[in-house]
Amino acid sequence: MRRRDFIKVIAVSVAWPLAASAEQPEQMRRIGILMNRAASDPEGQARLATFKQALEQLGWHEGRNIRIDIRWGEDKTELERKYAAELVALAPDVILASGTIGVMALQALSHTLPIVFAAVGDPVGAGFVESMAHPGGNATGFMLYEYSFGGKLLELLRQIAPGLARVAVLRNPTNPSQLATFGAVQGAAQVLGVEASPVDMRDAGAIERGVAAFARSPNGGLIIMPGAPHRFMVL
Repeated sequence: MRRRDFIKVIAVSVAWPLAASAEQPEQMRRIGILMNRAASDPEGQARLATFKQALEQLGWHEGRNIRIDIRWGEDKTELERKYAAELVALAPDVILASGTIGVMALQALSHTLPIVFAAVGDPVGAGFVESMAHPGGNATGFMLYEYSFGGKLLELLRQIAPGLARVAVLRNPTNPSQLATFGAVQGAAQVLGVEASPVDMRDAGAIERGVAAFARSPNGGLIIMPGAPHRFMVL
């Protein structure tokens, strides 16, 4: 499915609780949006523009019958928590949340406010929904990927570097989907006879020290969890 078509499907999912709760066609409703990118990010702005366009095609026009409040959490835990609290305080009819950290922050604040999520790696494992077919609760949405593909990343890296004996995995230790993906990497590492070690992305200094220490020994590779510019490299 093309990105534009996918975002249209998301818009339909967000519009559903708006239509269900509106008493009059022109009654002003409110949508909160928590993006896991920076406000200056071109991809984030393109997704937002497509989303608004899709809502208009469904009859929801900003400033006429909907108000949209947007926050840009940048996938930073504290920022996502701050903006999640701001959006919940505005009492919107529905919130669109992008990314695991943002959904986690929102569900910590409310189990009744309707949430439509996207770009979440493991919504079932994270406890956001009971299952993808029957989500239950106040959240529903779309998985970013099947987290077990982490094992495929290691297999690909091994094909690139047949002599690979060790792999470091850069991950966000507060992101459940990344922890699940690391578990898949560990499982594949046991089968392939590769040693897998986590490097937690707490700050730039921690990343630099962790990678530098790992690179002191030969036959190593690096996998970076999804969301970073590069997925893997050989050290």
